[in-house]
Amino acid sequence: MNSAHTSVFKHLLISGLVVFLIFLSIPSQIFPLKKGLTSETTSSFSPRINDYSSQPNFPPTNLSHLVFGLLGSEKAWHHRKAYIESWWRPNATRGFLYLDKAPTGDLLPWSNASPPYRVSDNLTEFLRETEARAPVMIRMIHGIMEVFRETDHDENLRWVVMGDDDSVFFVDNIVDVLGQYDHTKYYYLGGQSEFIMSNYWFSFNQGFGGAGFMLSYPLAKALSEDMESCLRRYAKWRSADQITMVCIADIGVNLSPQKGIHQIDFRGNISGFLSSHPKSPLLSLHHLDMVAPIFPSKDRAESTRHLMNAAAVDQSRMLQQTICYHRQSNCSFSISWGYSAHIYERIMARSHLQKPIETFKPWSNITRPPHYMFDTMLPSNDSCEAPNVFFFQRVAKSSTGILTAYSRAAPRRGPPCSSSGNRTADFVSEIHVLSPRTKRKEMDRCECCDVVRVDGGKAELKYRECMISEIIA
Repeated sequence: MNSAHTSVFKHLLISGLVVFLIFLSIPSQIFPLKKGLTSETTSSFSPRINDYSSQPNFPPTNLSHLVFGLLGSEKAWHHRKAYIESWWRPNATRGFLYLDKAPTGDLLPWSNASPPYRVSDNLTEFLRETEARAPVMIRMIHGIMEVFRETDHDENLRWVVMGDDDSVFFVDNIVDVLGQYDHTKYYYLGGQSEFIMSNYWFSFNQGFGGAGFMLSYPLAKALSEDMESCLRRYAKWRSADQITMVCIADIGVNLSPQKGIHQIDFRGNISGFLSSHPKSPLLSLHHLDMVAPIFPSKDRAESTRHLMNAAAVDQSRMLQQTICYHRQSNCSFSISWGYSAHIYERIMARSHLQKPIETFKPWSNITRPPHYMFDTMLPSNDSCEAPNVFFFQRVAKSSTGILTAYSRAAPRRGPPCSSSGNRTADFVSEIHVLSPRTKRKEMDRCECCDVVRVDGGKAELKYRECMISEIIA
């Protein structure tokens, strides 16, 4: 019985081996492998950020590789141009401002400090034919194609950056962030609203256009080529940002959210928000004409220019929060570089100080929380919880670093903090911060700082890289 089984097994083994050898001898063209099963499939899933292994050796991304498309109206430009001129660099920044009609009055002659303007395409016939429900929104989306059309012939073009006529961009940081991505791939970078309901009403997956969004060259090209068809498909929609999102989704691309892009869907005083920025490069601010001026004793235009004075020296640290402690006085220092400084009269955890103080109000009059896409803390009248507030005053370079000075906004009301032994920081009128001249290139960890001296009405702090395993507490 065993001998019979052994004989059958040997026969099957030999037969199988013969069939296998015959299969190997057949030309591969007879049984071609499906294109999705070759090694090309695995390569398509390789990382897209900083992966240039299959691409030519591109030089690093710089400002000349970007083109900006700014959408606005002739009427609004009269009072909004200060926002754009605060960051626009004539003869360096490339792009165009698209107006609904030719400029008039005090806009002529056209300022060299402004972007060159174009009058948006006349879409009257297209709007009539499609019965579009929101003609202004269609004009804004069509602007993507118009700016791409102006620069498609430029072989250096890598990214199209879209914004409004009141978008404040931090172009050095934008260049650095875009440089982390492979511009030959399809990318749609943008920011959500800070207000939960704005995302709920429109979409959590769209980039809010006023805050700015970035399209890689292949995506901008594909979107431009499909623009008319897409605007026909979604002619009944009312939101420009939503239509842009779904047109891009039809190409197979989704939003890559960026924490440094800010729609500023708030009302009132946003100093609490700007004083606790997330640990990401600051890329944009929007709606500055819808909130209170961000610096005391300055109007909105002056405030924006003042902020850009710091940005002109070091954008990599703009609004980046650094926290350190002065044990002798039991105080905590929180610095939002280039904007504000806070002194708390007791030791407070970094995780607590990272929460923005709700100096601001929701974009819409919604009474029930949650309101925001981030943690917050309410303002406090407790002397141990309420900060002494200082705002950016001036910046200067020196051989030892970059010096920023912050001046007290107003006297803080209330008694000293009892838990600090009734010591007070009321005598401090100015804070000096010395930071390195070198640009911050990594955001994996915050910087640390030391309180060098607190006396004579002045506090002096010095930034440094955190030591290995250093605990900020």
